[in-house]
Amino acid sequence: MIEIERKFLVKSNAFKNDAFKQTKITQGFLSTDKKRTVRIRLKGDIGYLTIKGESSNNGLSRFEWEKKITKTEAEQLLLLCKKGVIEKTRYDIKVENHTFEVDEFYGENQGLIIAEVELDHENETFVKPDWLGVEVTGDIKYYNSQLSENPYRYW
Repeated sequence: MIEIERKFLVKSNAFKNDAFKQTKITQGFLSTDKKRTVRIRLKGDIGYLTIKGESSNNGLSRFEWEKKITKTEAEQLLLLCKKGVIEKTRYDIKVENHTFEVDEFYGENQGLIIAEVELDHENETFVKPDWLGVEVTGDIKYYNSQLSENPYRYW
């Protein structure tokens, strides 16, 4: 139940040519406390309730628990979320042994594109595609919970 991931800015739209899947995502937060984030997500027609713990000092890993819920449950819970619901499209891109999830944000976070890659351990190596930009792993302002409170457009 420990999530290990690295996060990067994306420097071009070239990633879209390599995507094997794209999904609309709406997500909101019931709690954005850095020690316990509680997220509601509607990913296509499937809902998720996710609880994340505090990040490690280097920002690479943290506790994550996720449970599928119905679309109706997610829609109802999204109504209870704090202000700042996030809308984005997620592109899944296979690069050798890893799948990158690239999020293109809309609304208050329009113009921001972030790629994440999940790893089995913190020192795992992976191939970096050409469209991958600066690493922002551990930079809290790029956490979705923070983007809901302090959107990219106001930076």
